[in-house]
Amino acid sequence: MESFKSNPHLIECDAATIYSKLTNPSLIKNQIEANADKIDDEARQHLDTVHFSEDAIAIQSPMGEVTLSLDKQNSIEGQRVVYTASSSPVPINMVINLEKQDDEKTMSTAELQLELPFFLRKMVEGQLKEGAERFGEILARIPFDRI
Repeated sequence: MESFKSNPHLIECDAATIYSKLTNPSLIKNQIEANADKIDDEARQHLDTVHFSEDAIAIQSPMGEVTLSLDKQNSIEGQRVVYTASSSPVPINMVINLEKQDDEKTMSTAELQLELPFFLRKMVEGQLKEGAERFGEILARIPFDRI
């Protein structure tokens, strides 16, 4: 399985709170809608390709829409949140790694894991790297302590 990771990003919130919010994507949707006027145009364009429900995230990708459902079995409270594609032409996991820095700070890394045929990997590798990085940046901007 190929892995594409974002750079680490510091989030000003404890890991347990971040975990509880990320395992309930509808909270993120509500926060985005409530603060739509404060989101810059570039971020809004990226958010337009993402849709949140109670336990899933749907993302427009080069392969079409991919729905990622919360994988409770592989998620670890306060450390890792895993979403697995339920409808995708290739196996995909979206992993959010959380590393406690102190009581109020957490380092996060977004990771996309995919099983891609070699020829396809070369065609979409750049987009997947960019997607992982942008997702990591978006996570760092979410005010988890206020959701």
